[in-house]
Amino acid sequence: MNHLTNPSESGVGDAPAQGLITDEAVAAARAMIGLHLRPEGPYLQDATADTLRNWCNGIGDLNPLYRDPGYGPGTRYGTQVGHPMFPMAFGWLGRTRWGLPGVHGFYAGNDWELFRHVRPGDRLSAIERVVGVEEKQSKFSGRLVLQYVEACYYNQRGELVARALGTCTRHERKAARETGKYKEITQHQYSDEERDRIDQMVLDEPKNIRGADVRYWDDVEVGEQLPTIARGPLSLMDTMGFLVGCGRGHTHGVLLQAAVRHPGHYFRNPEAGGGVEYTGIGHHRESVAKEVGVPGTYDYGPQRSAWMCSLVTNWMGDAGFLKRVRTEMRRFNIMGDTTFCKGRVVRKYVKDRTALVDIEIAAENQRGEVTTPGLATVALPSRDIRLPAFIDGAGCDLELPVVR
Repeated sequence: MNHLTNPSESGVGDAPAQGLITDEAVAAARAMIGLHLRPEGPYLQDATADTLRNWCNGIGDLNPLYRDPGYGPGTRYGTQVGHPMFPMAFGWLGRTRWGLPGVHGFYAGNDWELFRHVRPGDRLSAIERVVGVEEKQSKFSGRLVLQYVEACYYNQRGELVARALGTCTRHERKAARETGKYKEITQHQYSDEERDRIDQMVLDEPKNIRGADVRYWDDVEVGEQLPTIARGPLSLMDTMGFLVGCGRGHTHGVLLQAAVRHPGHYFRNPEAGGGVEYTGIGHHRESVAKEVGVPGTYDYGPQRSAWMCSLVTNWMGDAGFLKRVRTEMRRFNIMGDTTFCKGRVVRKYVKDRTALVDIEIAAENQRGEVTTPGLATVALPSRDIRLPAFIDGAGCDLELPVVR
């Protein structure tokens, strides 16, 4: 417990810290390779009908398999199952929480391999370790650092539920702000026709949820397009709803104790009368977003990754199993942007007696820019009786990259 005789002793500054990427800071980060990290949170550890549904609410997923306790008992699983990205609610493992003090971090994507469904009654735990540090140059901020972690999620029986390679990018706040790569971007003004089209796509999405209509591997064609889903225009309701869906939020004494322990991650915001806020408040405050070189408030990367997953699970149906989903955050998704999630089958094959389909996925905004490229692999049932029915916890393993 920290005991303060004067609030100023907290060490929390009046503005986000302006840390620098120095050779010494990079070397210190590299020295952490192989170390295990304490999980952030954890936030939602227990899977219940409520937490599973609340996660779906936070990402806008309408699939009854993941959100309706009355639907699951009629499926092959005999129960409600969790959305494949539900383990993210435990904590956004792979985010920036280590090394390079005062240097801003952005979620840059995850590469997930999934092994089994989460079911009501499961309790998750996670082991996260540092696996790589890489330096690059960018037009956004000049010198940057990529940090990689591997996270393994287990249930209460010690069974591996999922493994993820997480990536975050670190940028000097001052350099990103002064470079002004995105300064010309302004909030999009939609015509009535554009807005009506987006609304109709959102309202029509349930019609394209495959559900109990089994999608057989044999019927899938290379080049087949997945029904596009739309998320937007991005609003404060979307970003705040995601936090609620993740069970995240610190206030008052809990917040100040965290700030005292990690003052470089917090500051006293004059817009809040000097109240303590996390440096990631740029997701909700435009002034802070602009301080780190982003033209406006922006989305949460893990939420966008989950949207891309919903694109695939809508298509594959209840009998499919998402084996892998990789997403890379290439551009910011700012307030007012719409994300169109698209997919195309690029390969079908059999590995370890499992019928698999590879899908090229991408998120595109209303400007026609690809913000999030990625890849998904799905196991589907086959009419070929020589191939066993795939169930979770069985089948082939997919190799994930490891950065050293």
